[in-house]
Amino acid sequence: MDLRRLRYFVVVAEEQNFSRAAERLLMAQPPLSDQIKRLEGAIGAKLFDRSRRGARLTEAGELLLMEARRLLAQADQAAEMVRRVGDGEVGRLALGFVPSASNSVLSPVLCEFRERYPDVQLYLQEMNPDWLVDGLHAGRVDLSFLYLPFEDDTLLHRPVSHEPLVVALPEMHKLATEEEVDLRELADQPFVLPARWHMPGLHAKVVEACRKAGFEPKAVQKEVWLMQTVVGLVAGGMGVALVPASLRNLARAGVVYKTVHGFSPTVEMGVVWRPQERNPVVHSFLRIVDEICCGGNEGFDPTSA
Repeated sequence: MDLRRLRYFVVVAEEQNFSRAAERLLMAQPPLSDQIKRLEGAIGAKLFDRSRRGARLTEAGELLLMEARRLLAQADQAAEMVRRVGDGEVGRLALGFVPSASNSVLSPVLCEFRERYPDVQLYLQEMNPDWLVDGLHAGRVDLSFLYLPFEDDTLLHRPVSHEPLVVALPEMHKLATEEEVDLRELADQPFVLPARWHMPGLHAKVVEACRKAGFEPKAVQKEVWLMQTVVGLVAGGMGVALVPASLRNLARAGVVYKTVHGFSPTVEMGVVWRPQERNPVVHSFLRIVDEICCGGNEGFDPTSA
């Protein structure tokens, strides 16, 4: 059934007059009358009793009016839903992130995204970088937050945050009362390191900072998956660590955090996604990331790095 003719029919039924209905529809009366006659022909029933005083609905017309309003409302609802899906306002987003991302950049982005797009279903997956990269390639996740540098030129990435590395010490450590710590004073200390295979970007930055201070860190624990575990081992006196400053938010008992003296090692977080991504929700999320983390670059294109 032609929805356009149904809309014409509803207006004529509401106005009970072809001339007024034509004015409301911004069209001439003869074409409107012709469309109603075509609708009556398609249905096989007379819809209006026409007279000089106007047009009154027949019994068939009364029945059609109820159904027409229902059908038109459903059509409008469907069109609005399709529009919202196309604009990235409705849909599904599988978001992956390394554990420490939730302590820094992820929280404000998620808050803003939920505020703007409450009808998007969010699936959050906290995993190691290898799993997240595999998930991007396999379609299990739509985008991920990872530490940089990121080595996979088949995926797009964008830096979203820089934060300093700070020294994490057991609270009874001899340097725990100092305001700043020179990394050279830790050259003979056991280090709790994030696993290279698990967080390669962060691991590389920690080792780079130690080398800049003139030593190789002595790893006391070779495979620590989570930064929370790193901090926990420091609290237990297993060693010292260099961690992103946002981990101070954990407020873990038994640990103190100190600024690095002399230079400021930093670690970089990035958001990673597939090239030529077709999910409009991903584009909506990336635009919010750009606004919050990158100053809202007007030329940002989610289909390119």
